[in-house]
Amino acid sequence: MKLLKSVGKFSVLEIVLLLAFVIYIIFPISTPESIRPAVDSPLGLVSVFIITIILFVYTSPLLGILYIFVAYELLRRSSRTNVVAEKQLTPPTTMYMPSRMPQPLPVSPVDKEFDVPPRPKTLEEEVVEMRAPIGRSDPVKYTESSFKPVAENVQGASLF
Repeated sequence: MKLLKSVGKFSVLEIVLLLAFVIYIIFPISTPESIRPAVDSPLGLVSVFIITIILFVYTSPLLGILYIFVAYELLRRSSRTNVVAEKQLTPPTTMYMPSRMPQPLPVSPVDKEFDVPPRPKTLEEEVVEMRAPIGRSDPVKYTESSFKPVAENVQGASLF
């Protein structure tokens, strides 16, 4: 209840900060490249923590609580793993321009002369080819029997 009463007592600076925080949380504003290393460092984490404490002490608690969400988003958007993921997800613009795509080189008859002949099989490959049972085993034969196993109590006989 005290929090709601303090909303009417905001100064102009606190209202501007509140609007800036709300805009930063709602819209996907990326952190500038020049600031990312500073925020993602241990000193940046400490400074974000100090700013949070200062906002709780000297401004409205609503502004401090909102800054916790802003700090989380700032750290998430500035992290190194997020930067790598963004670079992998955004393809280069030159990749889709047809004028810049490399054309395949034609294969000339001279290139075919320099094809490497197949190498002979090694001893290991020959032995594996000769002794490996994969694909060469006999078909499975089932034999029928009149034996029927009898088990009265099988509880706990298996883990499954």
